[in-house]
Amino acid sequence: MRISFITLGCRMNQFDTALMMARSISAGYEVVGEGEKADVYVINTCTVTGGGDRASRQAIYRARRENPSAIVVATGCYAQVSPAEVGSLGEVDLVVGNTHKGELLKIIEDYIEGKSERVVVGEIFREKELKNFDTVLYFEGVRPFIKVQEGCNKFCSFCVIPYARGKVRSAPPEKVVEEVRLLSQKGFKEVVITGTQLSQYGWDIESSLYSLLRELIKTPIELIRLSSMHIGELDAKTLELMCHEEKIAPHFHLSLQSGSDRILELMRRGYTLEDYRRVVDFILSKRPESAIGTDLIVGFPGESEKDFGLTLRAVEEIPFAYLHPFPYSDRPKTPASNMGNKVPAHIIKERMAILKKLDEELRERFKEENKGRVLRGIVLGNGKILTENYIEVEDVSGRNPGELVEVVL
Repeated sequence: MRISFITLGCRMNQFDTALMMARSISAGYEVVGEGEKADVYVINTCTVTGGGDRASRQAIYRARRENPSAIVVATGCYAQVSPAEVGSLGEVDLVVGNTHKGELLKIIEDYIEGKSERVVVGEIFREKELKNFDTVLYFEGVRPFIKVQEGCNKFCSFCVIPYARGKVRSAPPEKVVEEVRLLSQKGFKEVVITGTQLSQYGWDIESSLYSLLRELIKTPIELIRLSSMHIGELDAKTLELMCHEEKIAPHFHLSLQSGSDRILELMRRGYTLEDYRRVVDFILSKRPESAIGTDLIVGFPGESEKDFGLTLRAVEEIPFAYLHPFPYSDRPKTPASNMGNKVPAHIIKERMAILKKLDEELRERFKEENKGRVLRGIVLGNGKILTENYIEVEDVSGRNPGELVEVVL
């Protein structure tokens, strides 16, 4: 039987798809590429924004058009958070929540035999552990990503992710260390440590990101890159370690979301702009070559011109290397969706355009500031090298993909 996987959204979904594909191959399925005709289409959906919902529905419609007689399965975050809505789509045969991704093939086979419900979605907050860690690896070319935790215990007023991914579940530190050691033995120079909310690693198992990093540094791996973190969850000793340990890449994605303290409070972020600024200043005082990236939400309910102006001022004053701006959209079950004073779509679009232009300028400025610096970089194998502080440069090294090299920008 031919099975096709279509993945939307974040790297968490890419991890999950990689796991489902591996299991399908082991079970004797023929996994075919996106766009090829299949007997079963599995759409791993996203719901982080309204755009994610739309893109997920469009992928479902495309799958049905490619083979009207195929079984179309919707899984992932949109399926978990809005199972009735997804199940009401005429193009969908099966809805499988994040709670049941591990049982996907059995659910499909039971459905074929007439023994399965159309909607199989459990209570995500009952999930107590990160399952199947040993296979939760995703390779972006020569850079392996390791998912060390899933879920989030902070309920920001705009965010649906806790309802889609559940509470924090962390991989045992000894298993993470073992995996990194094995990857190093296989010749990999860099690993990316990631999770739904990486800075919450260990909250459920009496461990911490600090403890995990202390152990990972002892392995032979040469470069450890960290994914997105919350500044309110980084204590002093973790910051010190990040800033003084050369094995940790000087590239830190720290979500700000808004430059207005009023909006940050409405978002329930748990910090002020000054708190954020102090963390960035500390990092750059210790490791001035560091790339600081951030997420910004545009058009949160009640965001005035003054609030947006404060965000623009923050972007001008904080030396960001890049921005990831997102338009606000109401998400089911979130407090923000019930707030009044919604920002009109055309104003959100205008503000997004301003931030996207600023992002382009910041990326160029960061490259200029790094000219003449000697940096480590991973040869990507596509004619590019990715530096430790996340600048992509032309590869004139002649070295093999995956090698760690020194470059002068």
